[in-house]
This record gives sequence, C-alpha cells and structure tokens, in this order.
Amino acid sequence: MGALPAAEVTTATGPLRILVVSDAWTPQVNGVVRTMQIVVEELRAGGDVVEVIGPDRFATLPTPGYAEIRLALAPRRRLARLVEAFRPDAVHVATEGPLGWAMRALCRRRGWRFTTSFHTKFPDYLHARTRIPKSWSWALMRHFHAAGGATLAATPTLVAELAGRGFAHVVPWSRGVDLERFHPKAAEQGEAEAWEALPRPIFLYAGRVAVEKNLEAFLALDLPGSKVVVGDGPQRTALMRRFPAVHFTGWRTNGPLARAYARADVFVFPSLTDTFGLVLLEALASGTPVAAYPVTGPLDVIGEAPVGALEQDLRAACLGALEADRAACRAHATRFSWAACAHRFRDSLLPIPARPRA
Repeated sequence: MGALPAAEVTTATGPLRILVVSDAWTPQVNGVVRTMQIVVEELRAGGDVVEVIGPDRFATLPTPGYAEIRLALAPRRRLARLVEAFRPDAVHVATEGPLGWAMRALCRRRGWRFTTSFHTKFPDYLHARTRIPKSWSWALMRHFHAAGGATLAATPTLVAELAGRGFAHVVPWSRGVDLERFHPKAAEQGEAEAWEALPRPIFLYAGRVAVEKNLEAFLALDLPGSKVVVGDGPQRTALMRRFPAVHFTGWRTNGPLARAYARADVFVFPSLTDTFGLVLLEALASGTPVAAYPVTGPLDVIGEAPVGALEQDLRAACLGALEADRAACRAHATRFSWAACAHRFRDSLLPIPARPRA
C-alpha cells in the first residue's frame, strides 16, 4: 500500500482548519500524545488552525488497570456541538477509543471523509492482559479503520503488517525527534541523580511501566553493571518487589529525561508490540545506543545501522550495543524530522465538503 491516489490527497496551499480527535491527550504521558502534540505545534506554526478534542473536554472514567488514562463518557452530543462550532476543513481520528468511535460515526452521518492513524497494537495488548483472542480485536480494529479514507502507520514494517491483515489505504507516516532537547550535551547539564553512582554500565529503560512493554524480559537479564527504569505505570510496584536491585526513578520529563538518556550506556527497548517507539529516537539523539528485539519499530528505526544491536537474545543485544559508536547514534537520529512528519500528516488529510450535510 503506497500513497493515496493524487486526486484524494489534500493539495490546498492555504491555511486549513484541521480537527484532531484523540482519546489520548494531555495530561496523559505517552508516545501517541507526544506525537500529536508536536505535529499540532508544527501545523500551527505553518499557519493552520488546529483544534484537538480530547477526553479533557468530557466527563470521564478511568481505564481498567490504567487509572491515569481516562476515557470520555457518552461523548456524542457534546462532541457534535464542538465539531459544529469549529467547522473543520479536514478531520483526523487518532485513536480507537470512545471519542474515536463517536467521531467516526459523526463523519459517516455527515458524509465527511476523514483519516485515521494506527498507533497501538491493542489486540496484542488486550491478549496479554485478558487473553481475548487476537483475531476478534484485529477484526474490530480493521472495521474501525475501514471507514476512513486513509490509515497512517508509523513504519514500513507496520504498513506491510496492516496491509497483510486486510487494512485498506494504509500510508506511511514516520516520526521525528527534538534534536535540541535530546542531545549528548545534556549529559553535562544539571545535577547528578542517585542512580548515576551505580556500577557501570548503566542499562536504561524509559517509558510506561506496564505489562505490554515486556519489561520483565529486560529486568530478569543477567547483565553487568546496573539497570535503571525511568517511568511509571500499573506494573511498577510489582516489578519493584520482584527486582529490588533495579533502580526505579519514576517519571522524568524535559531536562531530567534528556540527561537520563545521555548519561546511560545503553537504552534497552524490550517491547514486542510497539508500533514505533519514540524513545528509540530520543535515546539515539542523546548519543546512547539501543538494544532491542528485531520487531516492528526497532527494525525500522535502527535496521542495519551501527547504532545498537537487535537480537532475539536480548542479553546479547544489550552487550552488543555497548560496542556502538555514540557519535554514529547521534548522526543516525538526525535523519528523523518532526517538520517532515507534520508535512506528511497534512498531505494525507482528506478535504470535507465546505457545506456539510446536517
């Protein structure tokens, strides 16, 4: 699946009124939120008017098992009013939660074309947590995205996987990295944290501490030096009990997060289900090599580049990554641009009628 036919791609050169509807939005902290925040900033800087409708506009309920992630409760009527007030030129539905489904239904009623994006392999996550058959969830996801005119996917590997699962009109939409924030020079800034006094080498993980991240595969490894986990989530307490030698810092953002990347020796990414992994680029931009499995995300971000190691044996990958050149890691990350990411997003949008049907 390649680009959309030329006649269906947004070609407007003037400012657009772009509506993004997402169940993942602030104050949540995750890759989906970071991606959409930065893309919105880029679009606004280019002159577009962008409105984001997230759960913060509605009454919400906590997601079972993820109290920090709240879902909009019965959003359809209020959503319709917000959409009518904004009067968008194009709509993007970013997630498959209550808001996503409600916006999908609204677009279908009004005859609006819209785009979607595939950020998360929810069928695999649900199976890991509940044992719900993956085939059921994949069928539901396929049904959701089939209503859109294009589904944006982060990597060529994911595009191919979704196409193989019967998804139509899947188009590539890569990611970027903030090269100013995440930089080797961050290691020289700010005060030292307690974990930096631990025996070297430091093997670092940063992200949500949850079962789908496959953290146990990393924490159970017999490695020299020390393991550090930056982040929080529903599995943190249990993992702290099981692995008392591991140093858990809790969430770190901005400067402290950049320093953690830059001061670590290897960044370990044990996930088997992520669709990209922004943290991979953040670590590489900081000059820190990556150890990961050869799966979607790492395969696309790292591939054959000498900036880490991808192995089915995660311990071998961790040890192999120690040999990577840190300058090469930084150089590799500079290939990824948020400006290009936002440009691709905008080009994939589908215009809706100027006078939508009621």
